[in-house]
Amino acid sequence: MTERQTHPAGLDVPWASARVRDLLAQMTLDEKLAQLVGYWVDQGGAVVAPLQGEMATSGDLDEVTRHGLGHLTRVYGTRPVDPAERAAWLWAQQRRLRTQTRLGIPALVHEECLTGLAAWQAATFPTPLAWGASFDPDLVEEMGAAIGGSMHALGIHQGLAPVLDVIRDPRWGRVDECIAEDPYVVGTVGSAYVRGLQSAGVHATLKHFVGYSASQSGRNHAPVHAGPREVADVLLPPFEMAVLDAGARSVMNSYAEIDGLPAAADPQYLTGVLRERWGFDGVVVADYFAIAFLALMQAVAADRGEAAGLALAAGIDIELPTGDAYLEPLAEKIRAGLVDEALVDRAVLRALAQKDELGLLDETFEGEPPTTIDLDSPLHRDVARRLAEQSVVLLSNDGLLPLGGPGQGTPEAAAPGTAPRRIAVVGPNGDRPEALMGCYSFANHVLAHHPDVPLGFEIPTVVQALRAELPATDVTVVEGCSVQGDDRSGIAAAVAAAADADVAVLVLGDQAGLFGRGTVGEGNDAESLELPGIQRELVEAVRATGTPVVIVLLTGRPYAIGWALDGEHAVSAVLQSFFPGEEGGAALAGVLSGRVNPSGRLPVSLPRSAGAQPFSYLHPILGGPSEVTSSDSTPVRPFGFGLSYTGFERSDLTTDAEVVAGGTFTVSVRVTNTGDRAGADVVQLYARDTVASVTRPVAQLLGYARVALDAGESAVVELHVPTTRLAFSDRTMTRIVEPGAVELWVGPSCDQKELAAGIVVTGPVHTVTTDDARTVRVEVVRG
Repeated sequence: MTERQTHPAGLDVPWASARVRDLLAQMTLDEKLAQLVGYWVDQGGAVVAPLQGEMATSGDLDEVTRHGLGHLTRVYGTRPVDPAERAAWLWAQQRRLRTQTRLGIPALVHEECLTGLAAWQAATFPTPLAWGASFDPDLVEEMGAAIGGSMHALGIHQGLAPVLDVIRDPRWGRVDECIAEDPYVVGTVGSAYVRGLQSAGVHATLKHFVGYSASQSGRNHAPVHAGPREVADVLLPPFEMAVLDAGARSVMNSYAEIDGLPAAADPQYLTGVLRERWGFDGVVVADYFAIAFLALMQAVAADRGEAAGLALAAGIDIELPTGDAYLEPLAEKIRAGLVDEALVDRAVLRALAQKDELGLLDETFEGEPPTTIDLDSPLHRDVARRLAEQSVVLLSNDGLLPLGGPGQGTPEAAAPGTAPRRIAVVGPNGDRPEALMGCYSFANHVLAHHPDVPLGFEIPTVVQALRAELPATDVTVVEGCSVQGDDRSGIAAAVAAAADADVAVLVLGDQAGLFGRGTVGEGNDAESLELPGIQRELVEAVRATGTPVVIVLLTGRPYAIGWALDGEHAVSAVLQSFFPGEEGGAALAGVLSGRVNPSGRLPVSLPRSAGAQPFSYLHPILGGPSEVTSSDSTPVRPFGFGLSYTGFERSDLTTDAEVVAGGTFTVSVRVTNTGDRAGADVVQLYARDTVASVTRPVAQLLGYARVALDAGESAVVELHVPTTRLAFSDRTMTRIVEPGAVELWVGPSCDQKELAAGIVVTGPVHTVTTDDARTVRVEVVRG
């Protein structure tokens, strides 16, 4: 064994074990670089990543891995493969790496897992925007654990989720991958997913660090013009929470450039903030091809070798999905003395420390892999069902809903035979399972390239679920039009079916896909926020029949549908569902019948128009309507909005009169279910800093609590709020809690001050540190 290497100041990895350091000391340059790259199995010709076709292929697996290998990329998630057969292949490859490479280090296996493990036959859960609509971190944590369990059983070590980008513009195609427009909701819900996934022994990967969602005009990969305060106070907090509170073990860079500096080459965030300020000791992985993009798309490097040097220096440890930059291009720069090999050593120590932590350095793979595995078990489906049900948002209702049925609906409509005799389900998404799933579902991400392969799991459509929900009701189906395009030939049949029905249920919205293959998803950005194609025209034609109309939206972004919600031409009811997954059809059927009481709340404002974007409810005074502009950006439904089939009364709001900056104060409110059925309320506590040294939002969510209540039941909700929830970056970009008066209110959304109070923050300015509490502690006392 050679003498242990030493490292220049700032390049050591103090948490690396002696075992890991000894391994590094034995390595040749080729063996080091091999640990920093992935190999994409079965990449083939299907384009599932941006500019994939322009990247170098990895070559033969045996040849590529002669020096070892860092990652195996998407073993299960690149094409439809039988999970048990693939597991046998994977175990054999790991044994080969163990026995036929000089150092015997197995590869780390990573997969996409945003809406469940992205593999054939695996459960598909609601998209992250639906997680946000549920306002239920505990259930999201449960989902993360179920996903992680499947991954661990298949020999997968790292999942490329969650997305912690804060929504800044609904025109951006990747909105369905995001959780909310509020950083606290993103941080709490995203951290719950991290805890769940990592409880199963699978490392979560936070993405995209940082600024990706704030792209110019909502265009994918476009420049970001966010100022440092917006980055610090809006875009960074979810990542900080997931690192410090949930212990996330991996982070992925953003493709974006902020004020001309690509994130993949910016040590300010990847090293300064992430490691030096927050103390992150995991690995940073490159988003697919992001290192090569420094040369190809951003032109801050002359070639891939120079790009590799920039990325290494900034803090990217692992190149994914393949070694386009970190293999031969980087080796040439090192041998020429243009890149310090100590940067490679630092990254290798981090990569090996991760493998050590995961137990890979001790794993022999001498045992047999699972020969059968249920990736869509009753447990998976139960979690998927509950999350889908909790995420449905009722946007409007003139009393038509619930439709009723045997044992469901209102008490008056609960008797058998009270459901409508005839329902016409109209629209492009009523009988399509793909319409229930997001962009990063295996079905829409991969199976779109394999049209002859079955989905591999059960996913009842809205029509199928509605027929099962209301067996005595005659349900007819007419598509009317497609999601995209201008073919109007089906509208006449849709009108006839609606005219002959008691109720018309129009199931509309998106088709998720990638890079032009759909209306939403990665690379599918929108210039308009009108419903795609001629779907609005279909609504207007059906509405003209006089038959009561319910719109069900299956989308990956909020659309400008004010015309359907308010005014003389509004329809009877509108339900918003953000790609609810495999149990989404049943969840929506349950909400329509009344078996399920809707309890979702909008995690993103419902826009007035595309021209009113970008908009955030976290705007200062001049970011909203005012007398100095004729343009009104007020959304048609605000952040936090959602109706129910029961009523909730909030009362007895109390709060401490004052709190010292840096301390914690308590807010208490009683919530009562005033209706005649069980339901769930989302208690929302908002604040406004009335006078501050920099402009502050007119409303900011401090904390929230989802509370399920039986008819007539009450509960007292106590929120213990650290004053760091009021923190912001001052004029010197120091994060502080500033003394002064603060308005507080509780309401059903951000813009309804149902109950108001005030508190005074006292004492000297408090400088926030990583030791300060970041989250609100909630207590619910029933009775």
